[in-house]
Amino acid sequence: MRVEDLMTTKVFTVEQHDLIDRVFFLIHYEKIRHLPVVEKGKVIGIVSDRDLYKVLGPKNNSNVIEGTSELHVVHKKVQNIMHRGVITIHADSYASEAATIMANNRIGALPVVDKENHLLGIISASDILRVFSKIEKASEERGKRIAAGISHK
Repeated sequence: MRVEDLMTTKVFTVEQHDLIDRVFFLIHYEKIRHLPVVEKGKVIGIVSDRDLYKVLGPKNNSNVIEGTSELHVVHKKVQNIMHRGVITIHADSYASEAATIMANNRIGALPVVDKENHLLGIISASDILRVFSKIEKASEERGKRIAAGISHK
């Protein structure tokens, strides 16, 4: 299975000069956890929900999540919280390679890029786990049928 089979192609992005409130909006209202940072369509970094929470601080985080107070996002730019030197992957790479890269580097997503580093999509650990669970469930069902002496359905 290839990365292109699992990746999300509708990717929300930010630019390094965007304010952090844009990151907050996208993470909370679009329910995403990773935002590639692009410049002229090329990936130059990534921002995660954890990066945002570090800037907001634990007190602000709990208030935002509980909805008990208004959020006053600090007026910083994305470039102040983004990770540069982001690890990327190509669409024709195997999904197992993406999983290995994410596990070894303890990251939750990889921007998918072409040879010129233009963003094509993003693949997350959740995308890989979703497919793994389907494959594993099918394998378990097959094992149950074999154990019960039932041929394939």
